[in-house]
Amino acid sequence: MACAEHQSYDERNRRWRVSLLLLLTTLLFSAGGPVLAADEPDLIFRRSTVFKLLSPNDKLATYGIDDPEVEGVACHFTVPERGGIKGWLGIAEEVSDISLACRQIGPIHFKSKLGQGDDMFRQRRSFFFKKMQIVRGCDAKRNVLVYMVYSDKLIEGSPKNSTSSVPIMPWGTSDTSIQKCGEFIE
Repeated sequence: MACAEHQSYDERNRRWRVSLLLLLTTLLFSAGGPVLAADEPDLIFRRSTVFKLLSPNDKLATYGIDDPEVEGVACHFTVPERGGIKGWLGIAEEVSDISLACRQIGPIHFKSKLGQGDDMFRQRRSFFFKKMQIVRGCDAKRNVLVYMVYSDKLIEGSPKNSTSSVPIMPWGTSDTSIQKCGEFIE
């Protein structure tokens, strides 16, 4: 009888370990990837900031991304990327220091109606719960698109942020129709 109880306990313990391993594997592959509102950003360049002897260096990485809903606007952002063993494994929590610059790169055309403060881009910044977001708004009085980048956590966010403005201007001599961003905000 004692042998059967011990065997049942071992079986339950083994099943629990297998379930935990499956859960951790699922979290590793689902939580590590970016959550997108736009396409993947293009890596422009990286620069090392902290040398690590036996593991990857800490770096600053600059990315470029086109606004998926507003043709003619591109944003560049710089984020710190942790090195070390945790960074190499993809489990390091990244800091919230992110800079942002957005510019008009062609004639501006709105593809659809937009919500004030809609996500333009989202990306995970830690293994659990933290993400970076670039949101878009419209200053209708000045006809300017306003982009803000910040990071948040499930429990508490960060007050660190950066803002960039894109005045909607004619692009070349043939661009005579200037759209008003206020007409495209829901």
